[in-house]
Parts: sequence; structure tokens; C-alpha cells
Amino acid sequence: MRAFIFPGQGSQAVGMGKALADASPVAREVFQEVDDALGQKLFRLMTDGPEDQLVLTENAQPAIMANAIATLRVLEKEGGVTLAARADYVAGHSLGEYSALCAAGAFDLATTARLLKTRGQAMQAAVPVGIGAMAALLGADIETAQKLADAAAEGEICTVANDNDPSQVVISGHKGAVERAVALVKEYGIKRGVLLPVSAPFHCPLMQPAADAMAEALGANPPAAPLVPVVANVTASPVSDANTIRELLVQQVTGRVRWRESIGAMEDVGVMHFVEFGGKVLSPMVKRSASGEVETVSVISMDDIEALLKTL
Repeated sequence: MRAFIFPGQGSQAVGMGKALADASPVAREVFQEVDDALGQKLFRLMTDGPEDQLVLTENAQPAIMANAIATLRVLEKEGGVTLAARADYVAGHSLGEYSALCAAGAFDLATTARLLKTRGQAMQAAVPVGIGAMAALLGADIETAQKLADAAAEGEICTVANDNDPSQVVISGHKGAVERAVALVKEYGIKRGVLLPVSAPFHCPLMQPAADAMAEALGANPPAAPLVPVVANVTASPVSDANTIRELLVQQVTGRVRWRESIGAMEDVGVMHFVEFGGKVLSPMVKRSASGEVETVSVISMDDIEALLKTL
């Protein structure tokens, strides 16, 4: 069995999508459709920068999605394969869940782009700059990370935001609390704590205003049932019901990204092949999270697409 997976924020880079667009009219159509939906020249920002504009949450989120979907569409239209025929599940990391749902037909491309623009703006606006922070804990399991977060909170918010793999957990919350946690890592046997260069404390209760904004946006633009089940971030379990998907996307804004558990859930039902579209971020996490031998492939370039087609 096979899962198609989609990366989250942090996988953006100036130049993304350019080689694919140069090589494929299908990719160019995707990027143009996203530009038209947003009323901005996002693709020019992706290819030429400046980087300080690309990394802004409201730009990075639709850009990462567009890059991933362009890669998938080239595979489908030029390779003559369909997601429904080649994938048993889809999943994505944080914003990547929207890419996964777009890939599986729950949202059309233009709607996905607009939802992610709204999501990025709402997440940025939810907490004033300088109030929140996030940190990666390297060499930490989920239980140890949560104990550290609880100890560092001191009445503020500090909680696990991303359970990425058995050796990497991300915490999020008030800046002071997160900085206290980083200072305490050695006391908890954690190898290292690294503050992340993010503009807001994602996936924690401070994001509630953004969750409210997404509840409204998703109420106006509800998903359809996906072609294959999506393994949801907040439950780490497959879901196909459109109303449930909508509710989980709202919860996802403040909830934990249970990526390690999501990989385990897919492995438990027989998924052995994971194909990452538009990045090389999730594949190492999958390898570290899987209990057995699994195959991972990262698909970014035309060469990657051609190589994948030989194995499908």
C-alpha cells in the first residue's frame, strides 16, 4: 500500500518550482491558477524572492502547497496516472494537510490557495510578534518533551506542537516559557533545544483566534469527501467524512500535529511506500518513525517524476 504525503512550513526556498515550470506546461498552469486565485504574483515570489517575503506565513503556506500540487499534477497529467489509482491514503504536515486534501479532490486548487492565504494571515494576526515562540527539541521523545513544557510553563502556555518523529518534538507557546524550556533541556536528558525562526507560535492554544477565522472560512468553503482517506494531523487516524474533515481542520490550528503517530497508523494498515511531493522534509521523519522497513521517495523535479513513474 502507498501513501502520498505533503510537506509543511519550512520547506519553502527561493527558486522553488522554477525548474518544474520551465519543463512542464502543466506545472505552469498550476502556478498561474494559484496566482489568479490570490490576485498576486506568488509564483514570481517563489522563483525570484525576496526571501523575507516568501517566508511570511501568508505567502509560504500557499507557495508550498502550489509547489507540491504542481508536482503531483505533472505526474498525473503527463504520466497518465491518477492519485485514486496509485495512493491508498494521503497525509500532510500542518498546512500540508490542505495540500493532501486538494490532491485527493476535497478542495479545488483555487479554494485551497485562498484558504491557506487566510490561514496564514489569521495565524500571523493571532499573536503579536514577539509574544510567542517555538523551539525544536532534538533527541526528545513526546513524554519527556511534555514534562519539560509543563515545567517551563510557569503559568504561561508551553505545549507540544509537533510530534515529528521519535527524536524530534517541537514546542510552542509564550516566548518566555519556550525560552525557559530551551534553557532546561539538559536537565531532562534532551540533546538540544533550538528556537525556530517562525513568526508565531503555531499549534498551541494561543492560536485560537486563527482557529475561529478558519471555522468561518471552512464554513463558507466546506470540503468534499476525498477520493482516498486523509490521515488527520490531530487524530492520527484516517478520515473520509467531509464534515469531520472540516472540524478537524479547525482543531488543527491549535492542536498537536501527531505526525509520528500518523506514520504508525498508516504502517499498521499496511502502508509500506511513502511518496513526498514538493519537498524532502517528511521522508527522513517517516524513516525514523516507522517500526519496520518502509520505502520513501521525494518527488521535486521532472527526473524524480520520471523515476517514480517507473515504479508505480
